[in-house]
Amino acid sequence: MKTSCWIRGCAAGALLLGSGCAMFRASTKEVDVTQTRHMRSTYDYTDLRQLSDAVVSELLGSAFLARQTEPPVMMIAGVQNRTERHEDMKNLTDRIRNQVFQSGKIRFVNEARRDDLLKEQGYSAANATPETQVAIGRQLGARFMLTGSLTEMAQTSPRQVRVSKQKVNYYKLTVEVTDVENAEIVWMTEREFAREASQPLIGW
Repeated sequence: MKTSCWIRGCAAGALLLGSGCAMFRASTKEVDVTQTRHMRSTYDYTDLRQLSDAVVSELLGSAFLARQTEPPVMMIAGVQNRTERHEDMKNLTDRIRNQVFQSGKIRFVNEARRDDLLKEQGYSAANATPETQVAIGRQLGARFMLTGSLTEMAQTSPRQVRVSKQKVNYYKLTVEVTDVENAEIVWMTEREFAREASQPLIGW
């Protein structure tokens, strides 16, 4: 009996070695980013896409935008990261700006490149011919400013006899548009979600 078990074990080992131990080899594959996919309880790229899509949809359908007689000029001052993790909020605002820009309903100034624009204007004034010079002092001034914040709250199961630990992460994204002329908030939205993860006490 023991001999038979030993033989079967050897055969199984040989089969694994013969196949190159595929389960231990590194591999890659394409992932459909449009599908909901969470591998942890914290903010991830699926949340970025879903949050930005929701904000864009609500902004483009808002009464604030419907009141504008022509596409307003807007700047994006940024979304504050008020979570405990490093999250690139520019990814979020870039996606919001791109989708809104494609709609043609809002115009944007490139606030992140103002210093570069001023340098180029100075170079043009000093070195370009009168026919090719750009006019200085003709930059658009933004009438509205988009800002916001992403906050986080985490809750972990208390100490007790268990084989896994539960953790819930709650996130809230707030986005607002302010009239630069009078500092009035003319539009605001809030999106929230929570996700629970179970972590085994033994594992890696």
